[in-house]
Amino acid sequence: MYQDFQAELAWARLHMPRTQKSIAALPNLTGVRLACNMHLDLKMAPLVEGLLSRGCEVFLTTCNPTTVQDDVVAHLVKKGAVAHAWRDMTNDDWSVSFDEALAWQPTHLCEMGADLTTRLHENVQKSKAVPTITAGLEATGSGINRLNGMTPQYPIFNWDDLPVKEGLHNRHMVGLSAWQTFFQTTHLTLHEKHVVVIGYGLVGQGVAASAKAFGAQVSVAELDPARALQAKYDGWPVVSLHDAVKTADVIATATGAYGVVSAAHLDAMQDGTFILNVGHVAQEIDVPYLKENASHSLPMPYVNAYSLNGKTLFLLADGSMFNLTAGYGDSLNAFDVTLAVMAEGIGHIVKQGAHCEKGLYLLPEDAWKSAL
Repeated sequence: MYQDFQAELAWARLHMPRTQKSIAALPNLTGVRLACNMHLDLKMAPLVEGLLSRGCEVFLTTCNPTTVQDDVVAHLVKKGAVAHAWRDMTNDDWSVSFDEALAWQPTHLCEMGADLTTRLHENVQKSKAVPTITAGLEATGSGINRLNGMTPQYPIFNWDDLPVKEGLHNRHMVGLSAWQTFFQTTHLTLHEKHVVVIGYGLVGQGVAASAKAFGAQVSVAELDPARALQAKYDGWPVVSLHDAVKTADVIATATGAYGVVSAAHLDAMQDGTFILNVGHVAQEIDVPYLKENASHSLPMPYVNAYSLNGKTLFLLADGSMFNLTAGYGDSLNAFDVTLAVMAEGIGHIVKQGAHCEKGLYLLPEDAWKSAL
């Protein structure tokens, strides 16, 4: 994706001053072994470089194989990180990466999706030897949902629910970057198109608002009664997904849940429908059904055309997180806030957070407010 990697990296560093400030404020991290399970795109490089410069040892895995930038990984390995991640690695290789990260014996975890914590707890249940983790960070709603279903063996700090992340990244940046990527990928706009947004959490709210700003006619499909009511109060038509898929021109999933768009929904869609996902998990759409029952072509990069029952459906980025797989994701200046908070969170789990009892906590305000 990057024409001149070093030039792009220098540009990213220049426009991420908050991250640089938060890294400079970190304590000496000698002796800290941090396993990171996260998106490995250009914007992550300044953080990992900074951690390495503070004496931290870093192991890199990914929370999504489709968002890995191989030149970023190669650069960070050259700087001293250990990595088991590459773009479009198989599910088997991806699973092995979790085992490799834990076998590396980390002292701390920094995650987006709780894959390492989940694997560690599975190993505990199987009475396998596990590393002694001091504390961890979790950055996603889907990861928090997974953690709520287990008993953490160490303190884990949730920073997905911080106002600065919810209100900035979740509410504004995902939707904006998703539609920018749509324009770049398809060479189309949203004018005269009916967009159905599935899920009305903060990400869905941003996706809906940005779609309207770019000229779309927007409807919202939401099962939760409270969120559906909020969507109505925000002025959106709230529709049944069963009915909406029949008339939608573009369908965007923003739930972080599995199996949201089913085979039945795909069968009911009209010819030429675009389908994209901006949730954390790649399984919001029943992609296996399309692969097994439809012929496939690639008319444009990241535009997967599936011919199904006499019609063509356009699945963008094959159902993976669209704005990061086919695009650049958040802007540098917006992600600078996110990354600075992450750096402050790492400082917290190394210092005060390391002394908390095991369990899931919201990252306290005094641990991150200096990032702003």
